[in-house]
Amino acid sequence: ITLAEREAFECQRSDTLGFVPQKDIVYNKLLPYAHRLDDESNDILSKIKGNLCRAVQLREIWPGVLFWTRKLSTYMRLYGRKFSKEDHVLFIKLLYELVTIPKLEISMMQGLARLLINLLKKKELLSREDLELRWRPLYELHDRILFSKTEHLGLNWFPNSVESVLKTLVKSCRPYFSDSATQEMLDEWRPLLCPFDVTMQRAISYFELFLPTTLPPELHHKGFKLWFDELITLWLSVQNLPSWEMHLVNLFARLANDNIGYIDWDPYIPKIFTRILRSLNLPVGTSQMMVPRYVTNAYDISHVVLWVSSLLGGPSKQAQAQLSGLFNSITSFFHPSNHGRWLMKLMKLLQRLPASVVRRLHRERYRKPTWLTPIPDSHKLTEEDITDFVESMMQPVLLAMFSKTGSLDAAQALQNLALMRPELVIPPVLEKTYPALETLTEPHQLTATLSCMIGVARSLVSGGQRFPEGPTHMLPLLMRALPGVDPNDFSKCMITFQFIATFVTLVPLVDCSSALHERTDLTEVEREMCSASAEFEDFVLLFMDRCFALIDSSTLEQTREETETEKMTHLESLVELGLSSTFSTILTQCSLDIFKVALEKVFNFATTNIFETRVAGRMVADMCRAASKCHPAESLKLFVPHCCNAINQIAVNEEVLNEEELDKEFLWNLQLLSEVTRVDGDKVLPYRSNLVQILQLTLHLKCKQGYTLACNLLHHILRSSALIYPTEYCSVPGGFHQPTSDYLPIKEWGRPGDLWNLDIRWHVPSVVETSFAFYLLDLILQPELQRLQRFAQGEQDMSRDDVLQSLTIIQHCLLGAGSLMPPLKGEPIPELSEYTVGLYYILEHSEDDTKSLFSIIKIISDLLHFKGSHKHEFDSRWKSFNLVKKSMENRLHGRKQHIRALLIDRVMLQHELRKLTVEGCQYRSIHQELMRDLLRLSTSTYSQVRSRAQNVLYTALATYNFCCRDLIPHVLEFLNPDNSSVTQQQFKGALYCLLGNHSGVCLANLHDWDCIALTWPAIVRSGLSSAMSLEKPSIVRLFDDLADKIHRQYETIVCNTCFVKHSRPWKFEHIAIGFLSLLLRDDHELPPPAVTFFVKSLNHDSLYVRKVAISAVAGIMKQIKRPHKKVPELSGVVAAGDRLDNQWLQYNSSSLPRTQQDWDSCVFVEKTHWGYYCWPRKLMMYAPLEEQPKQNLTREEMTEREQIIFDHFSDPVFINQFIEFLSLEDRKGKDKFSPRRFCLFKGLFRNFSDVFLPLLRPHMERLVADSHESKQRCVAEIISGLIRGCKHWSYSKVESLWEVLCPLLRTALSNITIETYADWGTCIATACESRDPRKLHWLFEMLMESPVNGEGGSFVDACRLYVLQGGLAQQEWRVPELLHRLLQYLEPKLTQVYKNVRERIGSVLTYIFMIDVNLPYTQPTTSPRISDFTERILLQLKPLTEGDEEIQNHVVEENEVGEQDERTQAIKLLKTVLKWLIASAGRSFSTAVPEQLRLLPLLFKIAPVENDDSYDELKRDAKTCLSLMSQGLLYTEQIPMVLRALQEIAGSSSWHARYTVLTYLQIMVFYNLFTFMSDQKAVNDVRALVIRLLEDEQLEVREMAATTLSGFLQCNFLSMEAPMQAHFEAMCKTSLPKKRKRELGSIVDTIPSADLVRRHAGVLGLSACILSSPYDVPTWMPQLLMDLSAHLNDTQPIEMTVKKTLSNFRRTHHDNWQQHKQQFTDDQLLVLTDLLVSPCYYA
Repeated sequence: ITLAEREAFECQRSDTLGFVPQKDIVYNKLLPYAHRLDDESNDILSKIKGNLCRAVQLREIWPGVLFWTRKLSTYMRLYGRKFSKEDHVLFIKLLYELVTIPKLEISMMQGLARLLINLLKKKELLSREDLELRWRPLYELHDRILFSKTEHLGLNWFPNSVESVLKTLVKSCRPYFSDSATQEMLDEWRPLLCPFDVTMQRAISYFELFLPTTLPPELHHKGFKLWFDELITLWLSVQNLPSWEMHLVNLFARLANDNIGYIDWDPYIPKIFTRILRSLNLPVGTSQMMVPRYVTNAYDISHVVLWVSSLLGGPSKQAQAQLSGLFNSITSFFHPSNHGRWLMKLMKLLQRLPASVVRRLHRERYRKPTWLTPIPDSHKLTEEDITDFVESMMQPVLLAMFSKTGSLDAAQALQNLALMRPELVIPPVLEKTYPALETLTEPHQLTATLSCMIGVARSLVSGGQRFPEGPTHMLPLLMRALPGVDPNDFSKCMITFQFIATFVTLVPLVDCSSALHERTDLTEVEREMCSASAEFEDFVLLFMDRCFALIDSSTLEQTREETETEKMTHLESLVELGLSSTFSTILTQCSLDIFKVALEKVFNFATTNIFETRVAGRMVADMCRAASKCHPAESLKLFVPHCCNAINQIAVNEEVLNEEELDKEFLWNLQLLSEVTRVDGDKVLPYRSNLVQILQLTLHLKCKQGYTLACNLLHHILRSSALIYPTEYCSVPGGFHQPTSDYLPIKEWGRPGDLWNLDIRWHVPSVVETSFAFYLLDLILQPELQRLQRFAQGEQDMSRDDVLQSLTIIQHCLLGAGSLMPPLKGEPIPELSEYTVGLYYILEHSEDDTKSLFSIIKIISDLLHFKGSHKHEFDSRWKSFNLVKKSMENRLHGRKQHIRALLIDRVMLQHELRKLTVEGCQYRSIHQELMRDLLRLSTSTYSQVRSRAQNVLYTALATYNFCCRDLIPHVLEFLNPDNSSVTQQQFKGALYCLLGNHSGVCLANLHDWDCIALTWPAIVRSGLSSAMSLEKPSIVRLFDDLADKIHRQYETIVCNTCFVKHSRPWKFEHIAIGFLSLLLRDDHELPPPAVTFFVKSLNHDSLYVRKVAISAVAGIMKQIKRPHKKVPELSGVVAAGDRLDNQWLQYNSSSLPRTQQDWDSCVFVEKTHWGYYCWPRKLMMYAPLEEQPKQNLTREEMTEREQIIFDHFSDPVFINQFIEFLSLEDRKGKDKFSPRRFCLFKGLFRNFSDVFLPLLRPHMERLVADSHESKQRCVAEIISGLIRGCKHWSYSKVESLWEVLCPLLRTALSNITIETYADWGTCIATACESRDPRKLHWLFEMLMESPVNGEGGSFVDACRLYVLQGGLAQQEWRVPELLHRLLQYLEPKLTQVYKNVRERIGSVLTYIFMIDVNLPYTQPTTSPRISDFTERILLQLKPLTEGDEEIQNHVVEENEVGEQDERTQAIKLLKTVLKWLIASAGRSFSTAVPEQLRLLPLLFKIAPVENDDSYDELKRDAKTCLSLMSQGLLYTEQIPMVLRALQEIAGSSSWHARYTVLTYLQIMVFYNLFTFMSDQKAVNDVRALVIRLLEDEQLEVREMAATTLSGFLQCNFLSMEAPMQAHFEAMCKTSLPKKRKRELGSIVDTIPSADLVRRHAGVLGLSACILSSPYDVPTWMPQLLMDLSAHLNDTQPIEMTVKKTLSNFRRTHHDNWQQHKQQFTDDQLLVLTDLLVSPCYYA
């Protein structure tokens, strides 16, 4: 079809349809009945539109809107977006309105959202002009669900999937937000940007999700330009990876991808790559400490990949340089000998990056232009860019081929790289593949290389200008792969099948060698291909020989003992599948000549041997079937007569037919016949008389195996004449039967199929075939049905085996002719419903005949669902289609360029999909009968029967609308306690029916109030049933699962139910209260009886019931809370940090509200983040007291619900009991402060102000004095609830409250113990959360009194600090005055003796300085600052920095009195400072580099070199501290400072310090690699420093310097330059002084001479160069090895170094020595072999 014809066709279609479809599914045009589809779809669409509108006008969300929106999504599955643009926009607008209905049920919302996502999916169909959506409703929906205020109180239940659905929904709507949306979003969320608060995470994740980035360039000033600078500087200024940093990275990645060429990223590129490298968390250096949060908050690889691929190209080419640097530095991590948790990330990076670049190239070069902004030409990828990119990736990918995680990632990467540059990618892979095919010893290597070859197959076979010699590799590869068909190695066998099938699918197996003489216009490569194609016939025959060998070795006799099963094992069935599909692919792609040879060979093999029918027989029969499918006429002519004769000859003897064990030959021929007949129906017709005769002969065999084969034959004959299917899958339409002179098959190698000229040959059943099928049914099905009917009425006796046989025959008739059966109508078809009578008969008389029951269940299932194909088969075919598509697709050119067989497969799937989505599965009377039968089977005696029937039942419930309501009463009948005839099995079966399976419907939990009102009470009442026994663990487990499932899947819905209470087992009380607690909602108040029930349950005997009741009452409190009025205040400033306009929010002890009047005039702002970054446009404040609801109501003024609670809590007996229960312990040592109980008390005091305080006060005083942990925890929960609940009390009440609380808290803090300090910390932190500090000034002043006073010992001090820290940390930036006071108080006390107090102080210091951040647009803080503090510390540490002697840890002795010297004080101080540095590494946002540097020399002095465990706390901390500091992120301007400090320390007299400089340097450089590399001076300084330390007088330092140098060379931080090598060679030649003869026993001189050191340094330098490339041999390597070997006999330590180097070289190059050998000359090899194997190697 030409283009012009296509356009004409489109125009004509839009006339028939009446509109231009947006984008329909192209495969529908290729179906054999395509002409009927337009009318059909128009009909459905108009129904959907009409009914959907009607449902919306009637406001009938359920079931109307739900039903018709489901219909719409089915319509889209079947026809694509086959509606006009106007309709498309209207559908979207309607659904958008529906999704954002505020009170919509969650499950509805999810369903509608999924449909809306589907409608918005192809964004090129609708531009911004066509559609505009509002962002605010989506934000409100998101906020209401993901940050729900009531979910934790149990008032809302959301399913887990809701988050991802909402995110996808926002993503899909994002392109259509209005122009002004960006500014509105910034105004909305900027005030939340307070980095110390959780709101920061929320704001940044909203930015990531909502900010639109696809605006056209003329609108950029309204889009990203409003926020880009602000957010990127924010990103660059945080150093310690807070959790919101990932969201920023995701946002930038998306921005970069949507606006390639409009943003200049160059200034940021080194910083971006440094951070990406850090985020991979690779282990570097010697002893590595990881900051734990680097691991949890690492960047998401898919976004990193998107960002990197968007930065490539453009004029500066900087990104590619950095990317090559990145891969160079991490290449060695890909080597298969390395393994760790970081590996998965690296592999993901490798696999996704090429795919992302291919996607970008497709967008630049091949995609149809859409309304989205195109990439400007200046920034498109050039050919040179692509080559550079592919080259930078090749080395890691080739290493990753053999990775421990499998070769799949590498194969996908290679597939995409080969699309871009086959000539760079394929040759190295081939180089690895050929040797792997030869080797026998390394099968892993073979499977890895073959799976990579499969990835590049298409690029290899199609050749093209870039890689014309590709196709010539095809035959050698195929021939060498044949030995892989190996019965002994399963995985090798499977990958070989896949490999052969992949290549053969792409290439027609036609012998074109004759064309060499006939044609003269062939290129050199084409001539080579033609002559090679003569080998195809040999290949096919050799392949068959290998397969026959495989079959011979897998017959049953060979692989099984007598006792084992006769079924195929899983592995065998996989091999069978691989074998048959590969063989049928080969035959499909053969020319007719080759096919005839192959057919003859297979026929001879099949007919000269007799196979057992279980394993080998199936494989041979599959091969024969493949042959007869390809060319039915030729094959049937051979097989059918042969098999029929053989069967008839044996059957001449009458007794044979009644034998239990049939003759093997008979069975084999029957099996062969049943497989060969799976071909087009019209080809079978000539043989119908033979086949019918065989059927009549064999269907009633005695032997089960025999009649099952006969049934298969019947089923296949019926199927092939009744179904619609394509008859050939060749890669060229019409096969390869033209002569080679006018058509050359080699031109077709690797060509994609053409969607417009697919030319599918369909099999559509003809009249003759249909009548043949009905003739068969009359002949065979009718008598069976009649027999069963007579049996059921008791007129005729049948043995069990006969019944089973009849049922099997019926079932196979159904399977074969299912598509011909009319659908089940309301008036049942007489024949089919008769057999159900038989069912009842069997159930009554022989319930243990389970096999017949299985068969019946299968028949019911087919009657309900079968329309010619099964759902699960369809699903698995859909999956495998997608897998094949992925492995062979061409993402670069896109546009469905798949091979023809795949396209045909897809059309066939479309046809099956249409049959499976049965239109309007109405629920008719016959269905009802069948469902009842199923229910009966589901509750029968045998568990296997039950479970099979239940599975069918679940599927049916999911298929038919509204049948659940019909079935539920029948199920519940079994649970009714009044029904005494129920057996235990029935009870259990009914419970299972309610439970449902994991994917289907759960009857106990339908979203339908009428049903829930029936089932839940029934479940609870069933506890009284006689069949119920809690002794059976299976039943207990079932109830647990049921309750668990209901709790898990339940989402908020509306209702009113009340349970009547009886005495029933505790299990059911638990279930009952659990169900009731699910019925709490935030929009429906609970009825008073339920409130009473819950309040009473607070004092129930059972712990579980009390727990549920506590949550429930807390929820009820929230429901009956009286709303407080708020009034807005307007404002608007931008500048973050402490400023004049937010100073009034801060705590100031001189102006605290200490009188009634101050209190009323003071404006309290409760939330901590307001005002830090900027003020919101409207800040909501509480109105003054007089406008708020009245406090302290009298009982008459309360509502009924309030009265119930009031009565119970005013009753001293109730309170006593309640507190008694609360102060018990649940699980010893495991209990924590419980937020639920806190919520309960907070609600009590908030709703009833201080009414209950007098009653509770004596209890609190009693509990506080008791030091038991459970008592203390209970009082802590009450106190925190009190403090938070008094938010709106009047001043007088609050003041009297604190008069009570302060003494209580003082007592509590003095009684604190190791078990309770965490609870008190939580208590105070909870109390201070989101409260204005000026409201709590009593609390803060009390806590600040004197936290560290030594009373009660060091432990109490540490605990008081912990509690204080909890309170202050909640207040963040609003209490600078308190922080200053605390710091002043703590500084003299830093020289603590006790470790626990030191650690606590360190932690408190972190929080004190947390507010001193270095963020953009932020004013300097008024809180304490690190720099001033460090100055003061360094003064006190002077005695340590000046002296040179070693610093010893100071140990306390008991009897010390009086002042110690300065030095001891300084050591103690240092210990505390170390604790502070370690604590802040993981918590603060930015590192104070200048300040830390001044402490470095001191730390280097202390940190130990050896790893012995004995060393003390001081040294260990120093080491940890250095490790954490070296991982810090540095900015360009900080690097010179750091290097200066390191150079200075490298000159120190302690070799420990010099050694540690090197380990510090390794980590620091790697973690800031690109920042260093973008600064040439820094690189030179580092090199100079390392080379200087190579000549250190201390041996350990020299060796470490060599290791460091080799590492820098390996990650390409330093390059291997000739001058450097020359320098080392010169140093090696330093001559050593002659040895003097020593007298025996004289003292050996221990100080090495300077010459020796120099010479050793040279050798170490060479050794570093050699060890820096462990996995390959660069050109300079052989010469260096020779130089090194000259020093083998030098004095120690040189000799040792040389030996170590050589043995390491040998170890790392051993694997691929065959390839590495080629780099050396023969002489060098001689020397080397001598060295590596010489005796000195073992010395």
